Amino acid sequence: MNTSSSTYSPDQAISASQRVFGARDLFSLWFSLGIGLMVLQTGALLAPGLGLSGSILAIVIGTTVGVLLLAAVGVIGSDTGLSAMASLKLTLGKRGAAVPAVLNLLQLIGWGTFEIIVMRDAASLLGARAFGEGGLGSNPFLWTLFFGGLATLLAVGGPLTFVRKILRKWGIWLLMASCVWLTWNLFAKADLATLWAQAGDGTLSFAVGVDIAIAMPLSWLPLIADYSRFGKGGKRVFTGTALGYFIGNIWMMSLGVGYILAFAPSGEANTMLLALAGAGLGIPLLLILLDESEKAFADIHSAAVSTGMLVHLKVEHLALALGLLCTLIACVAPLTQYQNFLLLIGSVFAPLFGVVLVDHFILRQRSATSALVNLRWTALLAWLGGISTYHVLANLYPEVGATLPSLILAGLLQYLLGRAFSRGQETARA
Repeated sequence: MNTSSSTYSPDQAISASQRVFGARDLFSLWFSLGIGLMVLQTGALLAPGLGLSGSILAIVIGTTVGVLLLAAVGVIGSDTGLSAMASLKLTLGKRGAAVPAVLNLLQLIGWGTFEIIVMRDAASLLGARAFGEGGLGSNPFLWTLFFGGLATLLAVGGPLTFVRKILRKWGIWLLMASCVWLTWNLFAKADLATLWAQAGDGTLSFAVGVDIAIAMPLSWLPLIADYSRFGKGGKRVFTGTALGYFIGNIWMMSLGVGYILAFAPSGEANTMLLALAGAGLGIPLLLILLDESEKAFADIHSAAVSTGMLVHLKVEHLALALGLLCTLIACVAPLTQYQNFLLLIGSVFAPLFGVVLVDHFILRQRSATSALVNLRWTALLAWLGGISTYHVLANLYPEVGATLPSLILAGLLQYLLGRAFSRGQETARA
């Protein structure tokens, strides 16, 4: 069977013959997406404020909530056979879905570029340690081209090829072995009992720590249906996605907490990377570094799918163009100020999928068909209410956390407005 990305359309449901992902495929994909340098560094952010015990508790609670929501959105992809942005037409209308598609494209280009920069900087640091400063191994430009080219190649190949021919066969086992080795190294060299007994310095509230942990799986909400649409059924999609990301994310974030406290108590990220590089001759970290290219692959591929809704070109051609664009930006732009813009864009998607979840599972009861209209104003109002809630909480009550409350409120508004509008239509017909 031809599994290239050219065999499906971004804005149409895929055929039954292409729905080949079982629970094992999706476990492999989402375990791998839960592993990475950025996940390590996110765990390290929690460590000073919450300490080892507080950080791990926040990670477990936040990841549990986040993966349940992520897996539920994944089921929407398997129910409809549509990509993430195309499925939004059922909730927001044809014109309404164009807004998140454009925002998603912007954020994915930015995050794809960030992934390339993260890989480049880590590889340059390790190359300088192994071969000395000034050599080819520490050349940032060459590493940018290498990782940008690798991510683009994977994105052009498409998810079916990547998951079934690379991840499922051997990639997942190499990643698990790397995590096991890094875990053993941490237990062997660090006094974890003492670290467990030490409290954090209080610079980060527990609620914000949970919010950060929730945000990790929720950051994949605008992408997951691009991959779960290839699933064989909702039960397999939910189980594979939830278990894979839950194990990978908790494991890697906890390693980030442990390594930063044990080997870099000052919070210096480079010191933590060097400590990781000392485990197993640096081979486990090297494998995790290569796995980071999968995050860039997912960003570039989904950016191509979102663009395909707007310009109707082949996904693999768009993936090639967008991969080259991300690589070029990584070569010339530091993006230090762009991160705030990306976080601002990202804040719109948590409440959006609160609306989508309620619409799909409660109002439409998992129906894959819906009368398409240009604009569903009730869903847009609920979405705007959720966005407003997010920014009010983030600015006025940051200690509470904003991600989950904004998602819940947006979903509640969608339910109330959807029910009221439905009853109004029924009364008008009567």
